[in-house]
Amino acid sequence: MARIALIPGDGIGLEVVREARRVLEVVATAESLDLTLDDWDLGAERFLREGVSITDAEFQALSDDYDAILLGALGDPRVPTNQHAKDILLGMRFKLDLYVNYRPCALLSPDLSPLGSPPAELRLDIFRENTEGAYTGMGGSFKTGTPDEVSLEENIATRKGVERIIRAAFAFAESRGRSRVTLVDKANVQRFVGGLWRRVFEEVGSEYPDIDRDGMYVDAMAMDLVRRPGRYEVIVASNLFGDIISDLAAEVTGGLGLAPSANIHPGRHALFEPVHGSAPDIAGTERANPLGAIRCVGLLLDHLGHAEAGERVERSAVASFRAGCTTPDLGGEASTGDVGSWIVKHLETSYAHGD
Repeated sequence: MARIALIPGDGIGLEVVREARRVLEVVATAESLDLTLDDWDLGAERFLREGVSITDAEFQALSDDYDAILLGALGDPRVPTNQHAKDILLGMRFKLDLYVNYRPCALLSPDLSPLGSPPAELRLDIFRENTEGAYTGMGGSFKTGTPDEVSLEENIATRKGVERIIRAAFAFAESRGRSRVTLVDKANVQRFVGGLWRRVFEEVGSEYPDIDRDGMYVDAMAMDLVRRPGRYEVIVASNLFGDIISDLAAEVTGGLGLAPSANIHPGRHALFEPVHGSAPDIAGTERANPLGAIRCVGLLLDHLGHAEAGERVERSAVASFRAGCTTPDLGGEASTGDVGSWIVKHLETSYAHGD
């Protein structure tokens, strides 16, 4: 049996997780999977109601009692500091040590890319270090609010943290038959942190002689992803640079509404979330694109050892777009629920026909 915690969160998270749940239920029934889906009330509503974001006991339960977590989105304008989102999402990343942020960006159709003529089979697999870098909150401010204010933000890199994400990228490339891993950094300016990344990248990469490796400065990489994205396959980067490059790669391959992600500590914990944010401006209008969340279901199933079922979900998600069942962000008129229903029906039909 596998237990999955569903955290719809805020805004459109409630709508997209609703559709993701429907997909999970269809697959579980068809595949005779013993899945338990538990809804968790974590988000702005609870924070505003009780003044509580997430407790230590809840962190412990998510760590000990669940095989995976599916998160919709966090962020609400009624909480301008986004304190609850920081406590929940960053809390899980750090406390569960989810050091791999995996962002697969696959182009469903050339029509979706703003590039005009992208490679037909464009796919970028991005491995972002998820627990160090500029996101640790280490730093401070002196003489705050005065003309003499001084602010510091520390960029933390440990050899352990750098090595394990680089190893994850190369191991993935080897397991999926990918031929190139690219490191993104700014080692010409960040000489110490960048130097650590470069040294470890070369050391780990030398253990994979059949995989080409190269390094790109982050500014050059941003330019080259627009100019010739087909050159790249697997990309590994620090927390900050990976955050930036993965959003760019998602846009190049169709937009954030389509993009899933996985936050993983291999062999221990896994959290899956679409990367589009809570979009409070369209929450409740049924205009949200559920494909990112539904494609997260595919990643989640693969993580649980049901790779074929995960591929079936991915094929159904792609088929919905190609059939023209799309939300307004992709030029369609379908609602969030319409897209979910189309995919559920497609899955039921594919199982019935043994496809």
